[in-house]
Amino acid sequence: MIDARLVPDKQEALTPGEAVAGMILNGLGFSNRPLSLTPQFFANTPLDLLLHEGVHADLFNRFQLGRTLDEVYGYGCDLLLSDLAVAICTPEGIDPRFNHLDTTSFSLSGAYVPERDEQAITITHGYSKDHRPDVQQAVLELRVSQDGGVPFVSKSWEGNASDTPMFQERAAALMPTFQRSPTPRYLVADAKLYNEDNAANLQELGLSTRIPNTRTLVSLVIPQALREDTWQRLADTIRSHRIALCHDGMAQRWLVVTSQPALERAAASVNKAQQREAEASAKQLWHWQATRFETPEAAHAALAALAKSWRYHQVATSCLIEHPHSARKGRPTPPTPLTSMAWQIQAQLRPDQARMTSRKQHDACVVVGTNIEPSQVSDPAVIQAYQAQAQAEGGFRFLKDPLFFVSSLFVKKPCRIQGLLMVMTGALLVYSVTQRRLRQQWARHNETVPTQINQPTARPTVRWVFQLLEGIHRVRVTVQGKVHDLIEGLNAVQIKILRLFGDQVCRLYQISPG
Repeated sequence: MIDARLVPDKQEALTPGEAVAGMILNGLGFSNRPLSLTPQFFANTPLDLLLHEGVHADLFNRFQLGRTLDEVYGYGCDLLLSDLAVAICTPEGIDPRFNHLDTTSFSLSGAYVPERDEQAITITHGYSKDHRPDVQQAVLELRVSQDGGVPFVSKSWEGNASDTPMFQERAAALMPTFQRSPTPRYLVADAKLYNEDNAANLQELGLSTRIPNTRTLVSLVIPQALREDTWQRLADTIRSHRIALCHDGMAQRWLVVTSQPALERAAASVNKAQQREAEASAKQLWHWQATRFETPEAAHAALAALAKSWRYHQVATSCLIEHPHSARKGRPTPPTPLTSMAWQIQAQLRPDQARMTSRKQHDACVVVGTNIEPSQVSDPAVIQAYQAQAQAEGGFRFLKDPLFFVSSLFVKKPCRIQGLLMVMTGALLVYSVTQRRLRQQWARHNETVPTQINQPTARPTVRWVFQLLEGIHRVRVTVQGKVHDLIEGLNAVQIKILRLFGDQVCRLYQISPG
């Protein structure tokens, strides 16, 4: 498919499609080698089986790969990946209903000269999700399926791009696509998707997103839900409360969701905040207690005003201490008249358990909003769709893993950076489809493989499967002038895995289909 779009040069021994395939194989090999060392990665790899006869490791040099990245950029990185995704996802039967949108940043070292081509992204400083504000970066937008986390669309952005305008542009671009779709399609994203400027686009899309806590209405909806007893239990530990309303010009249903794990996290956070406040309040109160007041009422009013600044504490006990002032200096005697009286107040604190409990319950809740009709998608399905936002985050973890070739972002041309980001997303496409297909086969045949601690699992990651397949070698022997290929090093677990990949793989590894 790539060669049909990036027309190969007749003088080149390696086509653009083969070069992209080589880069993807390099990434999936988790070799931790930059692209400049790709020939080293392929030195002991049977390229005649992976590609075709006549392809050797030296062809994957940095000049060939650099030219290929230029051709990918010239065709359109986003368009090429979209073409591949559509062609792969349709026969795989991947459910396209829920599309998960997210972004991440890739830190890049070195100096980057702006391209003459104004369409190339600018490598610059910006908000770093890698917590590396000292280095320049590029931003990658990704839209993946809920079914297996397969990437549908990717787009590279400038290093200082913000999520809010990116999501707004993507929402506007998705409207005609979703409207032409023969089946309903919905967009899922984090709170950056939901903003007033994007409301006009969101009205035309079916969406599921977390409503940002910065919205005033959220602080009113959660306490209202906690006061009511109409919660629905969705799972053993998950509960939800539905509220129908109209917000930003959209008829919506907001689902206040809480769970036992979220309550435990909120409790740990509130307890830690209470301890910090206890230490700070004790110091504050120690200094404040030296203050003297003219009347007892003024002392109690000042203590009450100070207590208002405490979120998790209240006054346990307090006592007043009198400080009389006599008319003359020195030690007063009984007949010495008093001119005035000052008052000092001392207090003890205690945790406000009621307020802490309320804060824990509030912080354990999130508000998931949707404008999809309940007849189309039920409340549990909306919540499940938002929870599956981890599919996009899992894709970014894969791309940014140190063992993956993200460290190979050494190329100095921004257009090649964009091409390389497309190749990396293509590797994620191959990885996620392979993992989905393999897990389906495992479930169909009711098979398991041992984990790292030798426990059976039916849902292994492809990375672990690749590690289980290590140690297999192809040995070439010559007998009476004829070359024979023998596969050496297979064990029972590897044979079980290879059989799940189908008859073609079994023939390559010289094993019976079983």
